[in-house]
Amino acid sequence: QEKLVESGGGLVQAGGSLRLSCVASGRTISDYAMGWFRQAPEKERECVAGISGSGDNTYYADSVKGRFTISRDNAKNTVYLQMNSLTPGDTAVYYCAFGPGKLLVTTHPDEYNSWGQGTQVTVSS
Repeated sequence: QEKLVESGGGLVQAGGSLRLSCVASGRTISDYAMGWFRQAPEKERECVAGISGSGDNTYYADSVKGRFTISRDNAKNTVYLQMNSLTPGDTAVYYCAFGPGKLLVTTHPDEYNSWGQGTQVTVSS
């Protein structure tokens, strides 16, 4: 049974950093693009970062460019999201998910699958 488990969230002050991890089981992540998404209360789920199966291509939402870095360790079947210079606007539940294929061709949440349970990130001012 395939599963994604996110971890690394928490409470941090503005300007701080967190590193999120997403460990996959039951499916090999190297065969898929992976995405990190977030959802704040009363807002739609949005993609903040994506990475192709090979790791050669990445995507970042404008709101996180220069602050967040997505990476993957296919040997550990794990995807990471390094978040620096956090602001209260980054407060949300963060999720990872499998893309529809190996190439990074979409960042729309509807095209992703096997979502994890999410990890809460709270940034205080």
